[in-house]
Amino acid sequence: MDESANEGEGDEDREEITVQQRKEIEAIQRAIDEENERVGTAQSRQSTSREEEDEPKLSKGSEKNQSGSSQRGRFIDFAAAKKREVSKKVATKQKKRSTELLRLIDLDFSTPFSLLDLPPVSEYDMYIRKFGTANTKQAYVQCNEDNADRDTQTEDVEMCEKWMQHPAGYNGACGDPNLSQEARNKAASELNFDSQRLTSFLRSASQVMVVLLEEDQAERNSMRKLEPQKDTLSFSDGSLQLNTTLPFLYGRRVSLLHFSQVQRHTMMSVHMPTTKPSAVRLDSSTILCIWNIWEPSRPQKILVYESEVQCCCFSPGKATLVFAGTSVGSVALWDLREPASSHYRLKIGEEEWTFRLPTFSTDAVMPGLGHFSPVTSVEVVPSPVAEGLRPEVPLLASEEESSGLSFQLASLDESGALNFWVVVELPKGNEAGSPTDLGLRPGGKVKLLHSSFLLTAERASPRDAVKTGPLQTLLLKFHPTDSSHFFIGTNMGVVNHGTSHGLKAPPKFYRFREDEVRPVDVSSIHFSPFKPHLFLVGCEDGSIRLHAVSHEQPVAEWMNSTSGEPVVSLQWASTRPTVFCVLDAGSNLHIWDLLKNDSEPVMTERTAADRVTTMAVFGDSGQRNTYSGIALAHESGKIEMQYFSRNFTVSSPAEEDKLESLMTEPF
Repeated sequence: MDESANEGEGDEDREEITVQQRKEIEAIQRAIDEENERVGTAQSRQSTSREEEDEPKLSKGSEKNQSGSSQRGRFIDFAAAKKREVSKKVATKQKKRSTELLRLIDLDFSTPFSLLDLPPVSEYDMYIRKFGTANTKQAYVQCNEDNADRDTQTEDVEMCEKWMQHPAGYNGACGDPNLSQEARNKAASELNFDSQRLTSFLRSASQVMVVLLEEDQAERNSMRKLEPQKDTLSFSDGSLQLNTTLPFLYGRRVSLLHFSQVQRHTMMSVHMPTTKPSAVRLDSSTILCIWNIWEPSRPQKILVYESEVQCCCFSPGKATLVFAGTSVGSVALWDLREPASSHYRLKIGEEEWTFRLPTFSTDAVMPGLGHFSPVTSVEVVPSPVAEGLRPEVPLLASEEESSGLSFQLASLDESGALNFWVVVELPKGNEAGSPTDLGLRPGGKVKLLHSSFLLTAERASPRDAVKTGPLQTLLLKFHPTDSSHFFIGTNMGVVNHGTSHGLKAPPKFYRFREDEVRPVDVSSIHFSPFKPHLFLVGCEDGSIRLHAVSHEQPVAEWMNSTSGEPVVSLQWASTRPTVFCVLDAGSNLHIWDLLKNDSEPVMTERTAADRVTTMAVFGDSGQRNTYSGIALAHESGKIEMQYFSRNFTVSSPAEEDKLESLMTEPF
């Protein structure tokens, strides 16, 4: 049975192989038929086209040859047919395989899990992450806290004895007592002394220490000095009196008082020559004193000039330079940084005083570049560095020297000649003097170079020609925020407006409300420190005008505020926008507060015993201390500092609005 079964299975296998081979032969036959049919169709198309083209040329013999050649051109491509059959078979097997596997492959479900697991970061981990990005490393040290024993060992310090002596009288000013005489001589020969450098250092250091001590003492004693005195005026809470009883100031009248705009505590007083003989042989010279108002016992610097000084000003930064215009037409310059040893010293009584001569004077400049009439004004030309960008804290002397001097100075004389000078600082002074700069003092380092010249004397209209005498220019002021615009007060009651570049700047003149020109002198011009486009004008007939830069006629005018007395000086207050002070020739001091009363002064002080000759307003809105006041110079030469009460010192927001309203409301 087994053999029969095997034979049956073999017969079935052979039958399956025979059926499979038959199918393959049938498939090959079908492929051959399809290929023959395709080739025959293509050849028939080609022969038809050729027959149509060559039909006129062919004969019967040619038709027979064509038929024979077409039979020979047929062929069967068995390789391509076999390849297609095999490819089809492989594709069938792959499809069958994919169908069987697809029944076995199915999606399954798994337990839930989190795609993003971000635990919170502690403050320490965050610090470590940031710490690692700073190009640094962190080290960890294991400390044995339970082991409290510590061992410390120090070596003995080696010490030796030295001695020194100053000032050095000889080469051996220092040494070692334990050295031999030969070693001492060798050490002494190798020493190098620079006494000049040491002296310069001690001088600079002593000046710094003196300034610090003065400021500290002034701060501690300021309130004690401001105690009410018997000569305190009604608007003042206290007063100080400068010591003008010095021998060289005896019998001299004070003609000018001027404060530095940066160092608010620094003041300059100009003492005129005297006819009364004194023990000091300086009677024919003008003396200028530089004061620190917190130290009234003595002036800080004393300047001397051989003729009458009519105007003066400080340098725009730290008050290290002083400029003055004289009655002989010269402009003088003093450098306050020069050592006292290079100037004239005079011992008076038990005290020695230093009198400083000018560092530079324009007396020796070339002809045609200076002034030929008395100089009436000297003003520093404002600049963004000196005004708008100026730091609140003044620079030290060393800082200002390193930054260098870079500003212009303008001087005006009575004939209308306006000269511009450039302040130049030399790198080093020449003790032998300069052969070219004849106006430079030997050893001086600062001088003036002439820059340009303008003639500003021009009458307001042809009708002014009826006035006798020539037109005089008396005052010069620059616009606080635009240095190209200048304003000149004349003896015709008008203020001329011009530009340093020659451009037209309307209005050309600032006059009274009436069109007619009055032959009166403009005695004072002062710009508001809070509103730079507003300025006050005081005249010899006692009239006061408030002008805006953009208007020819005044926005406010007061004709009888001084009862006809000439205005000597007029200045805005330093801490309140609506307060200004007026001094007239009758020794009357008028204080205006436009916020309270815009038609007349709110207070008038009359001094009959010792007449007031000039005044200057001072003050500062500091962070620690806000103060303001007025310095008064009397006919006897006495100078007193009257400090305003609180109602004239502390400002309110409504004051600036009041000034703006004066420009819009009719007066």
